[in-house]
Amino acid sequence: MKRFAIFFGLVCLLGISSCHSGKSNSALLSKDFASSGWERFEFINNELEIKKPTTYDLTMKVSFDETYPFDYLSVVFSVFDTEEHPLRSKSYKFKLKDDQGSWKSDLNQGLYTFTLPINSEMSFNEPGLYVLQLENRMPITPLVGIHHISIVPN
Repeated sequence: MKRFAIFFGLVCLLGISSCHSGKSNSALLSKDFASSGWERFEFINNELEIKKPTTYDLTMKVSFDETYPFDYLSVVFSVFDTEEHPLRSKSYKFKLKDDQGSWKSDLNQGLYTFTLPINSEMSFNEPGLYVLQLENRMPITPLVGIHHISIVPN
């Protein structure tokens, strides 16, 4: 009987800990790159299920090493419904280095990591499944020196 009570308590605890409001600080979209870089038409996609109307403040986290050949990053962030109808799409160009060519981030374990604003108060008013997409808009392919990119809620 004691084992059953312990087992039942663990199951209840697991059930309670798995419930959440639909918002999370984990990445909504994420990609780690091999040493070969990010290809121009290698779209990064992820599905997002919205259970009730919600709003996110979104940022992009991205890490580069010294071999990254540009002082900026250009991407397109898009949201589609599951039938691939575009709901939102916006181009972003972020300056990563100052006018002297120095990174606007500290070097940590061989990487420069940035947290960049994507969209504040992005609303999902209808429950359903959405597809988030990041597109590489840089002029060379593959884009070398990029190690990680993600879209995260604040």
